[in-house]
Amino acid sequence: MSGIILPMALNTIRYQLSSYSVDTPVYEGPLDLLLQLIEHAELDITRLSLALVTDQYLQYIRNLPEKVADEVSAFLIIAARLIQIKSEALLPRPPSREPGEEDPGEALAHQLIAYKRYRQIADLLAQRESAGLRTYLRLAPPPRNDGTVDLSGITLTDLVAAAREVYAEAAFVPSLSSVVPPTRITVRQKIAMITDVLNRDRVSSFRKLLSARHNRLEIVITFLAVLELIKRHLVNVSQEGVFGDISIEVTATWDEAEQIEPEFDE
Repeated sequence: MSGIILPMALNTIRYQLSSYSVDTPVYEGPLDLLLQLIEHAELDITRLSLALVTDQYLQYIRNLPEKVADEVSAFLIIAARLIQIKSEALLPRPPSREPGEEDPGEALAHQLIAYKRYRQIADLLAQRESAGLRTYLRLAPPPRNDGTVDLSGITLTDLVAAAREVYAEAAFVPSLSSVVPPTRITVRQKIAMITDVLNRDRVSSFRKLLSARHNRLEIVITFLAVLELIKRHLVNVSQEGVFGDISIEVTATWDEAEQIEPEFDE
């Protein structure tokens, strides 16, 4: 055991005595220290390896200033468990235990293995975060907006025709003096309509699924209905460009699907 040397990082630990807090940039806790000692000695995490690094662990505890000892109770608890493990390892025969009694060495080894796994996962997530892998990049170029309207070639006759077209559509809008409730449409109704269209044509587009005088509510309901079909792997969708129309095509499982019951109706 004398050949096992404490890592040089033990000498870099700083103590902030004024606030009674311990700053350990290398070891974040007792299990972290214990894992570092075992890995430095190139040992597997077993009950025997825990007994072998007990002296090094206790040496680290002895170097702690007395003023911060109350902040390292977790280190002292692990130290007590290590002393018990090493004491049992020195006995000529293993101690007898009651049925169902936990072996302290095996329990600490399993705890340390789990801690190592969680630390590896945390390091992997930190690497992905630093590499920007937590984001989804926009592959399509943003739409170009020049901010100006090109009126070249537009005559007064064209403007009058455009105005008449707008006013013709506005004639169908109910007056403000009357209260007209909006047409209610549910996701189930929209799915039934989409099913009829795809049973007939097998391929359609999102704009074709909308009525001639659709509103924002119908667009949202239609989109939710399409999402429901996508979730059930009944249709495949594609979009050629930004703000382009969405192509909808049935999959091989379309004819095998039973009646579709959405999770919500609104």
